[in-house]
Amino acid sequence: MIETPPKPVTEEWRSELTRLPELSKPRIAFRRFSHGLLKLVCKVCLKVSVEGLENLPAQGPALLVINHLGDSDLPALISVLPYTPDALGKIELYDVPILGKLMDAYGVIWLHRGRPDKRALRAALDGLAEGRMIGIAPEGRYSLTGGLEEGTGGAAFLAYKSGVPVLPIAITGTENIKVYGNMKKLRRTPVHIKVGKMFNLKEQVSAKRDAVPEGTRLIMQSLAELLPQEYRGAYSSSSSQTIL
Repeated sequence: MIETPPKPVTEEWRSELTRLPELSKPRIAFRRFSHGLLKLVCKVCLKVSVEGLENLPAQGPALLVINHLGDSDLPALISVLPYTPDALGKIELYDVPILGKLMDAYGVIWLHRGRPDKRALRAALDGLAEGRMIGIAPEGRYSLTGGLEEGTGGAAFLAYKSGVPVLPIAITGTENIKVYGNMKKLRRTPVHIKVGKMFNLKEQVSAKRDAVPEGTRLIMQSLAELLPQEYRGAYSSSSSQTIL
């Protein structure tokens, strides 16, 4: 296994920014606008192919878990979804000019990384209780190796605590070096999205004390099974258990 630097830790704690976004009429309108805009941008910059759309639920609640390769992951995913999900995002992006304001207007659950963020987890649980779709990248950052990194426990905690189904979605081709390199050459980057089958962690994990570590392994393995071998990284072992 390739050793990677420790997961990032948010330096400044800004809990006042973390909340479940209200689905007000202006926000819903902005999300619809963003959905259309992302479809256009992705059509210009990417060549997105998708399989497994039949596995998408018609409505929530559900926890969407994705692997994280680069900046284009979420735009590519949203461009092929029939709805606009909520998502947890690293709070460092809030201060990025323009992008941070756009993400806040869309309605992101801002997350502090590297330490338990109870306020963000509570907001996500409240959203799931309302029947929302919420997306999360369990790796906690985009991969430094190009393959799956060890998952963090937030996704498993949310899935087990809420009891909602987990929907694994694997993405390939969105590495920054590929996407930005091709954009400089005015080329579109091939991106593939594969939607897996939903499963419920409470039906897979027998003991409550194992919910987070075992749940994390099962979630990450569900992503690995959707990815080509070269993208499986820390979960490439052929001995891993298959998700039923």
